[in-house]
Amino acid sequence: MIERITHAGIELALIIPHSYKSEGIQFFTPNNYSQQIGYMSRPKGYVIEPHVHLPLPREVYYTQEVLFIRSGRVRVDFYDSDGLYLQSRILEQGDFILLAAGGHGFVMLEPSEMIEVKQGPYAGEKDKSRFKSPTPERLVFKPQCP
Repeated sequence: MIERITHAGIELALIIPHSYKSEGIQFFTPNNYSQQIGYMSRPKGYVIEPHVHLPLPREVYYTQEVLFIRSGRVRVDFYDSDGLYLQSRILEQGDFILLAAGGHGFVMLEPSEMIEVKQGPYAGEKDKSRFKSPTPERLVFKPQCP
């Protein structure tokens, strides 16, 4: 089951658990997201016709990141765009997360490997504003979808 983390009507993140399965092709993101996430399950012999993506100017105002948890367990903390802590989730090996809006932070709960995909070029410290993590007693874990 796909989990969407929202606050004040804004989707902050989309979590695709390692156990997700579906038939055919399924896109989880709206067309206006600057990162598009889709899932494909195709039978042996299925062909995706060769193609090239054409040059098309796009305007990107916010960085959206996709993380793949290759190994380990990671706590992700979600914040609103002003840096107010909202809630947390635990990600496990094989999970994907799209960070679409708001703020986020991570704590490695065990040795972990992640692969990150985001727009470039990277602008260094001009690209982000940092703030403090919540203290352990302030952590909030809302029930996750099965």
